[in-house]
Amino acid sequence: MQRYFVELSYNGSTFFGWQRQPKQISVQEEIENAFTKLNSNVPISVVGCGRTDAGVHANHYILHVDLEGVKDIEHLIFKLNRILPDSIVIHSVKVVPDDMHARFKATSRTYRYFMNSKKNPFKQGLSWTYPQELDFNAMNKAGEFLMGTKDFTSFSKVNTDVKTNICTVTKAHWVQVDEFNYYFEITADRFLRNMVRATVGTLLEIGSGKISPESILTVLEEKDRGAAAISVPAHGLFLWEVLY
Repeated sequence: MQRYFVELSYNGSTFFGWQRQPKQISVQEEIENAFTKLNSNVPISVVGCGRTDAGVHANHYILHVDLEGVKDIEHLIFKLNRILPDSIVIHSVKVVPDDMHARFKATSRTYRYFMNSKKNPFKQGLSWTYPQELDFNAMNKAGEFLMGTKDFTSFSKVNTDVKTNICTVTKAHWVQVDEFNYYFEITADRFLRNMVRATVGTLLEIGSGKISPESILTVLEEKDRGAAAISVPAHGLFLWEVLY
């Protein structure tokens, strides 16, 4: 057996998230089914770099899989892409040491949340339309308060199975692409369930002048999901990059 890292992208619009579900179609299930079909229907399981919720996309996603007898990697990529739906594409398959783990060996993950202030039919499902005027300087000032190692309980779904809500954020910044399009980028060693979408929702409260940039410190201190704003919709969120 040889371990491989598989690099892929997917449009999450039609999936119930990354993780295999008992009654809903997932990205993981589609990929495992494709590998299994190419393995004479002998089941093959894959391990992803993390979970994405229903409707969330991935620009750069890594999984690991243990295979034997792969003589032509490029042909494997070709066959996988022929089997998989158009919403999933395999970019590369690379041999890695047996102890490499797609989830636990990742050193950082970057998410981007895309938004547009003007309705655009070509961004449907990939960016959230938010027509209200925003103060990006205030939101970026608040983003600076998120930096460092902190407890992000206030930005996490409740009753999750993680052992700690401590995360180390190394980047939290808004980027204005042009007059109508912008995105929020955040990088951390790990993320909690719903963390990015709750963070964006809270920063929008700051950008619209409802609360001050400094108030995000109070939200963090509360360690209560009710202290943060409501989460923004899933379809604007992309897992953008995973580093090892």
